[in-house]
Parts: sequence; C-alpha cells; structure tokens
Amino acid sequence: MTTLDQAKSWLEQDPDPETRAELAALIPAAEAGDAAAMDALRDRFDTRLTFGTAGLRGELGAGSNRMNRVLVSQAATGFARWLLDRDENASVVIGYDGRVNSDVFARDSAELMAGAGVRVVLLPRALPTPLLAFAVRHLGVSAGVMVTASHNPPRDNGYKVYLGGRDGGSQIVAPTDEAIHQAILAVADTSVVGELPRSTAFDLADESVIDAYVARTAALVPRTAESPVIDPVRFVYTALHGVGWEVAQRVFAAAGLGEPTVVAEQIEPDGAFPTVAFPNPEEPGAMDLAFATARAAGAELIIANDPDADRLAVAIPDDSAPEGWRRLTGNEVGALLGWRAAERLQREERQAKFAASLVSSPALSAVANAYGVSYSDTLTGFKWISRVGGLGYGYEEALGYLVDPEKVRDKDGISAAVDLLALAGELKAAGRTLAEHQRDFDERFGAFASAQVSLRVTDLSRIGAIMAALRDNPPAEVGGVRVSQVDDFSGGFGVFPPSDILRFWMHGGARVIVRPSGTEPKVKVYIDASSETGSVDERRAAAAAQVAALEGGMRALIV
Repeated sequence: MTTLDQAKSWLEQDPDPETRAELAALIPAAEAGDAAAMDALRDRFDTRLTFGTAGLRGELGAGSNRMNRVLVSQAATGFARWLLDRDENASVVIGYDGRVNSDVFARDSAELMAGAGVRVVLLPRALPTPLLAFAVRHLGVSAGVMVTASHNPPRDNGYKVYLGGRDGGSQIVAPTDEAIHQAILAVADTSVVGELPRSTAFDLADESVIDAYVARTAALVPRTAESPVIDPVRFVYTALHGVGWEVAQRVFAAAGLGEPTVVAEQIEPDGAFPTVAFPNPEEPGAMDLAFATARAAGAELIIANDPDADRLAVAIPDDSAPEGWRRLTGNEVGALLGWRAAERLQREERQAKFAASLVSSPALSAVANAYGVSYSDTLTGFKWISRVGGLGYGYEEALGYLVDPEKVRDKDGISAAVDLLALAGELKAAGRTLAEHQRDFDERFGAFASAQVSLRVTDLSRIGAIMAALRDNPPAEVGGVRVSQVDDFSGGFGVFPPSDILRFWMHGGARVIVRPSGTEPKVKVYIDASSETGSVDERRAAAAAQVAALEGGMRALIV
C-alpha cells in the first residue's frame, strides 16, 4: 500500500476532527505534487510507533507514527485481546494525566477494552502516574494503563502499561512488549476502528483509591514517641503544569509537613505548558519560576514534580549559584534518600535490597556496603529496578526514586518528596541543613561527582552510527585519562541481557557509560567519579576534576 493509500485509509476511520483536518489538507496537496506535503505524509505513515517496554510515546498528530485516537484505539484493543488470551477474567485500571488528549485516549481505551470483554476501572480525573501504579496493586487487577508522556515535550503523549499478578504491578518488560505489539498490529491490519466493539459498562473509581494512596504515603513519616523530631521546613512546590498538586497537597498535610508556597503560574494542569519550553525539571530554565518564588517567600527548600509526578526535583539555597538556588542532581537526592533508607532498615532491624540503574552513581552501592545491605545494578528504567526481589529502596539518576516498594512498583515523585521533606525537617530540628548533610555524606562515604553529555539528533541513523563507531574503535583515552577496560553489552554482559550499552572503565576508577535513550532521539553519556582522599573539599574537587576532564573528552568524541 502506498503512503497516499495508507493516509486515505487512515482518514476514513479517524474519529478526531483535528487529525482528520491534518490529513484532509495534506492528501490533496501531496496528490497535486506538493513535495513538502508528501514528505509530511511519509513522516506520518512510513513507519509506526512501536509498542515497547515504555509502551507508546510520540508526538500528537495523524498517522501511524503519531499519537492519536486511531493508534490508541488499536493499542487498547490489541492489549485487551492479549490480556484475555492470558486470563479470561482479565481486569484493568486506566489513568491519565493533564496532557492534550490524555482524557480522550483514556476514555477510548476504557470503552474499547470493556467492549472487548475486559473488566475496566477508570480513574475519576487526571491524576499522577504513581497513583495509577498504586491502584494496580491496591485493586488487585490484571493490568494498568496510564496515558502520559511524563516529562516529554509539550506536543507528546504516551501509553504506559503495568501488569498485576505475578508481575506485582511493575511495567512490562521483554518479551511481553513484543507480544503486545504483535497483538496491536493484528488489530491494525484487520480492523477498522469505527467497527471495533465499545461499551460504557465500566466502573469509575471512587475516592477511596485516592484516599488509600494519600494515607499510605503520609505514613512514611513515622508518628511514634521514638520517632525523630521534625521541624517542618518552609518550602516551595511546583507541579510544572502537571497533575501532582491535588494529591501532593493532601499528602503533605496528612504527613504534618506543612503547606508549601506554590508556584501559582505552574500549579494547575495545562497541556500547553505555557511557562516552560520543555516540562522537565532537569532542563535549563524549567525551575526559574520556582527559584523566583522561593526567593520572594524566604523558603528553605524547593520541591518540584514533573508533569505526571513520578519524578522529583529538589533545590536548596546556595549563595554561589546565579539564582541563589542549586538544584540537586538525581544522583545527589538518590544518595541521600538511600542513606535515609539504610538508617531506617537498621533502626527497624529489617533486611531488604537496594538497587539502582547501572547509569546511576555508585554512591548508593557505597551506602549499601557500609550498612551491609545487598545491592544490585539493573538496566535503565524502573521496569527493571522494581523487579529486584526484596527491594527496600531503588533509584535512577533521572530524578526517579522508589522509597516504598510495597505500595507502588514504579518511581514515585510524591512519596520521595515526603521522605525528603521529612529528612529536611529532622535536620532542621537538629539545627542542620541538607547542604551540611551532604558534607556528612561525603565525609562518611566519599565524594561522588557525575555529569551527562546528551546529543539530540533529528536523523535517527546517527545514533546507530555513533554507537557503532565507539564499539568498533573504542578510544584508548578520554580527556587525557586512559581507558583500562571496555564492557560491551551488545551480546549480553554478566547478568544483563543484550543491550545497546558501552561502559568504559578509566584508569583511577572513574566510569563512562554510553547508550541511546529509550524514550527520546538522543545518545546519552553518563560520567561518574569519586574520591575518598583528603578533606571533604579536597574530595569534591578531585572527583569534579575527573568528571570535567571526561566530559570534555566525550563531547569531542560524539558531538
């Protein structure tokens, strides 16, 4: 079938007036010889968004290579059929965030999955991803679907899948993703969306699911006579135009952590994300309004969730920073929460494991070793971290933290915020700050420094070319530092399955990891170094110098 034929077939079954209008303009223009229109159609139809371990994620628009009602309808029906083949009594809970069309995609999914014979529960309004992940376990359903693109660009949306039962509420992993993808393709190849059976006989979840999440998350702050004293800090909160505020506010109040000053311009869900170019708190400028609000309020801490509230960003006062505030890296927060988790395990005399993605800082393994806690590296993504048996705490450097694995099997930016705020309040009651606590960490475990090099591409073939060049001709040195060992994961490495990852161990112990992003058109480089020699300031300077040299060397290699 030609590209034009595909476009016409798509138009005939598209129920969305906006995407129909796109095609209604492009098709005749392409037929009249407009090269730009033809290129636009090819971009939309010559490939298809693949259902992978991150589900579906892509730009909104018409076509098989975009997120739209036709694609989502095919995905929902294919996933429903796959679930029913697995369990004739299959059930699913569906949630959605505040992005453009998230509510529409969720409603379509509910009607189509119910029409296919799956028992469906739809969350009552736009809510955070961690609440959907919680609901999978809390309701005991077979699966969960979250319509979200998390922290992707404003025009993106996505479709994230969890499995209950023996999967425990974790995200899907291979080979399940491929099996679901094939079920979706079968629907796309044989069915017209308008003829797929639909039903409105699904349940709307009541407030008890939200109440249960709030109560469980607030309980992270202990309320016994032996519990540490907490003096709540004055903090600023931003939802970055996402869905975190309603639930976060309730949790903060229930946990006794106080009422924050909010970034008013960003507190309500808005799929246009008008105040940020890229709704990711890691991106430059994303937290500028939070910094300004904190300066005006005289705050002691900034808490930010990304748009679906599964990530947490933290900033602390720093007179040396241009804005007077310094955002802690994911590795810094991950290490502090890991130290807190180790102390909690020791106090409660419990055994559990720690885990982090292999691109995260080695700092957590240093904490685990000091406390006699078992530790595992995993592939990137919480779909792997959450599956570590007996997990007590896990994190990844991209602002993802799991502090209560029995409640939810995915990163949770709200529960992580509660744990961090409780830590800050305990330190304040003792006359100390998070910055001073970081110095204590570096004194006890060593100073760890990290950096990233991220290369965004428009031509996806560049990613493969860069990885192939590094794999076929690995550098003998990077930034003047000798490479002592190269680990190539392409054929599997140790306990890890085959993955497009290269790890370079440097003379002196530093580490460089290169991999393609799983959700964006990027090559990502992760650099880590540490020092245990000298004072805290000397340790920090030594680790930072190693990282700076390696960062410059990697930029020269791939950019």
